Amino acid sequence: MPEPHRPVILVTRGSPLALAQANQVLAACRSAQPDTAFELRIVKTTGDKLQRASMANPAASLPKGLFTKELEVALLNGEADLAVHSLKDLPTELPDGLELRAACERADARDALVYRGPTTTSLRGFPPHLALRDLPAGATIATSSTRRREQLLAARPDLRTVEIRGNVGTRLQKIAGQPPLDATVLAAAGLARLGFRVAPDGPLSGPEPDSVPPGLLAVFLDVETMIPCVGQAAIGIETRAGDPRIAALCGRLNHATTMSCVTAERAFLNGMGGGCQSPVAAYATIEADQLRLRGVSFRDGPARRGELTGSPAEARSLGAELARRLR
Repeated sequence: MPEPHRPVILVTRGSPLALAQANQVLAACRSAQPDTAFELRIVKTTGDKLQRASMANPAASLPKGLFTKELEVALLNGEADLAVHSLKDLPTELPDGLELRAACERADARDALVYRGPTTTSLRGFPPHLALRDLPAGATIATSSTRRREQLLAARPDLRTVEIRGNVGTRLQKIAGQPPLDATVLAAAGLARLGFRVAPDGPLSGPEPDSVPPGLLAVFLDVETMIPCVGQAAIGIETRAGDPRIAALCGRLNHATTMSCVTAERAFLNGMGGGCQSPVAAYATIEADQLRLRGVSFRDGPARRGELTGSPAEARSLGAELARRLR
């Protein structure tokens, strides 16, 4: 068990995006409890060590919680008090003794299509404000997400998809300089948290002058075209159960609307029996005090889509019911 007077310890993965998210939570903790000492520690997870593993077609031997298990061990051992996750990476079934205590306010949940703009080189480029329908037949989009791959091919079966690994900077370099690749799809929230910006006229800029290879453009994909991953753009805070001090802190960090939405989405994913790499997607919003949940599944055949609306208090049951209908 943790020492009673030591700092509140937050753990995170060490990727640039994970650190950006963790520092956002750290700042919120310090604002919520300015008289409390907080400390941020980095933990390397199994997923960080398996850089060559296929995410689009994971082997059955790959463990669940690729990007969360070691953080959870730190919680269970009393070495940490809060684990900060990209909520899309957090399994829907948590270890005994742990719970999802808070979700920070969700950022832009859309995906962005990043591609080469018009070029004077031999590489193929495309104009600003490119729509998915405007890509030529056979264009190659790099993605390691089964959810993105299936939705792209459902909209445009004449496209090609290939896997891509690496952090955002690595992926941008590949799109800029590897002729077989025409575009990739990245989460808008992840780009924004890393300091990247999609300009109104299309160019992608970064936090530093050389962050983005010259000539890259981006366009947002609407959620009707590309339903986000469950929990996308939300930061989840996992803690030990039965810790009143940390529960009180999380109560001040939690964004109730976001928590209701991700609760519905996670209940849907759990009901579908899948993890973060399953070919399913769900996205919930609250409109006029009603929770609207949209879902799609590409498991075992053609796409099956559905939508339910109800009270935010029914978030969990709405997610479970939509999964039942799409199974």
